Amino acid sequence: MGNIAVVVGAGIGGLAAAIGLRRVGWEVRVVERAPVLDDAGAGISLAANGIRALDELGVGPSVRAAGRGQYTGGTRTPDGSWLARMDGAALERALGTPIVGIPRATLHRLLRDALPPKSMSIGVEVTEVDSSTSGPVRVMTRPSGPSAAPGTGPELHADLVVAADGVNSRTRAALFPNHPGPAYSGSTVLRALTEPLDLTTDFEITWGHGAEFGHIALDDGRAEWHAVLNAPAGVRHADPLGEVRRRFAGWHQPIGRLLDATRPESVLHHDIHELATPLPSFVSGRVALLGDAAHAMTPNLGQGACQALEDAVVLAAALARDPDTDTALAAYDSERRPRAQSVTVAARKAGRMGQQLSGPAAVTLRNAALRLAPSGMAVRMILRHADWTPPRLPAVGSGTSLVE
Repeated sequence: MGNIAVVVGAGIGGLAAAIGLRRVGWEVRVVERAPVLDDAGAGISLAANGIRALDELGVGPSVRAAGRGQYTGGTRTPDGSWLARMDGAALERALGTPIVGIPRATLHRLLRDALPPKSMSIGVEVTEVDSSTSGPVRVMTRPSGPSAAPGTGPELHADLVVAADGVNSRTRAALFPNHPGPAYSGSTVLRALTEPLDLTTDFEITWGHGAEFGHIALDDGRAEWHAVLNAPAGVRHADPLGEVRRRFAGWHQPIGRLLDATRPESVLHHDIHELATPLPSFVSGRVALLGDAAHAMTPNLGQGACQALEDAVVLAAALARDPDTDTALAAYDSERRPRAQSVTVAARKAGRMGQQLSGPAAVTLRNAALRLAPSGMAVRMILRHADWTPPRLPAVGSGTSLVE
């Protein structure tokens, strides 16, 4: 049958996996249930490990060109005083790249552009993945939509299936039926992209009591902002932008200006879920879990997409090193699971000491500790997770082109 892979999900992790697999000689089909790739989403920050993974996939230069380096900013309190400054230049000296801010839609487009259009199946839902036999993995599909019956789409056969179908992965649930699945983190996030405006910093986070407001300045003059709140799951507002204005009234500028530059219809609202219970494996048979399907984490370290990009490169490299798929998948699990699950735990802890902290005494103590911390501590904290070196993949032109 040859090296044929089906990637379930056309998010950042799924597209990166498809690029990596094609780069090491696999034939790949990406199956996405959404009927239209509308590029919904706000902005994203990519640390050095994510940028290095993109470099290895061959799309790093285009992402840098479309993004904006985050050199200035840091963490503040609602009255505007600084808790910690970010030194993007020091990060660049240490890692070769600053953190890069980019609209999610742009990143998605750049990843899709690295794949031939014929490799994408849009509006197709995977209903079952059967890897129980020694033959090819069977992937049953149907057209997306409530009226389509299971199995009414084409049945695909593959030597490998990559499940990159997100935090609510149906593939993961079927493969690990005893796993409790994603858990609500206790926080909900509202976010949006603004119209163009002038900002004096590239990146800021402000911590209040059980609340966080942050922004990323983008290359085209717009900004992404996010407002994270402790809240029960499922709470929604008739006027999301108005609720953010109410909740953050009186907080320092440029928060008010960011909200003034936001169209009400552009505000997105999602509860934050994570895989609080770690999976026993990222592999089942010849199915590999990747990204949020394997290790959904809270956004407090900005590592969710970066870890998915690491997954994609490590998976491709393992398959390039070993012609036996089962052996390569075992190596992928052995390399990725400890690191990704440790970052998941670190992100959860960061959230509890950052945005989720609400008690007045605890907030005062945390703020005092941050103000007294050595100036280089913030850089060292970022280096702890961002200083990752990817395995090498074949160079473009060594046998497999990215786009045909």
